[in-house]
Amino acid sequence: MAEKIKLATTAPKPRKTAAKKKAADTPSNVTSITREQVTVTREISKDEIAQLAHKLWNERGRQHGKDADDWFRAEQLLRGKAS
Repeated sequence: MAEKIKLATTAPKPRKTAAKKKAADTPSNVTSITREQVTVTREISKDEIAQLAHKLWNERGRQHGKDADDWFRAEQLLRGKAS
């Protein structure tokens, strides 16, 4: 006797494709930052400022009365904010 083969009457469901993931699942409002864009800040010690202020004082001819200006300028130079 011949066996009857039951044919599938419904089409198979399509497989779900894996969604492409963004880099590390970052939210859309976050922009990527390259290594060149990152600035590293470090603590500047009072000794570093004092040494540079003393150097500036020497270069200025050792004139008294402007020690605060030398200190401020030394801080700005070390922080890279010289104007």
